[in-house]
Amino acid sequence: MDAIAEADVGEVSELVRPAGFPNQKAKAIVDCCNILKSEYGGRVPDETEELLKLPMVGRKTAACVRSYAMCIPAICVDTHVHRIANLMGLVKTKTPEETEFALMEITPEDRWNDINRYLVRHGQVVCRPNRPQCHICKIASMCDSCTL
Repeated sequence: MDAIAEADVGEVSELVRPAGFPNQKAKAIVDCCNILKSEYGGRVPDETEELLKLPMVGRKTAACVRSYAMCIPAICVDTHVHRIANLMGLVKTKTPEETEFALMEITPEDRWNDINRYLVRHGQVVCRPNRPQCHICKIASMCDSCTL
């Protein structure tokens, strides 16, 4: 954390370039590390509300940190999870945040950490945005949007 907090934003920008928006992300990463050092004693908080105070950290990023880095039950809802959950008819929501809370209501907490991984993969391989592969989908018969 110290090395990143003291790093040149331009160098960090080059490291994160493949993820898109490198300049904004690099500045936020360096700023986050400095805030974590100065305000949290170098510890990453595990509470969503505290994570949301960090630069460029929204609900999805906070949930991903809690789920993937800390193994705390959390549902990471990005645009893909939001799209798939609505297409399948699991939820009827307008925003990723609404989807997060709706999925929390219908999913056992011990499965929350699995949702992002499985729905994103399903969306990449089977239920693709422009060419859904309903003919190979194992859950097509239960899907509200199946084209079969």
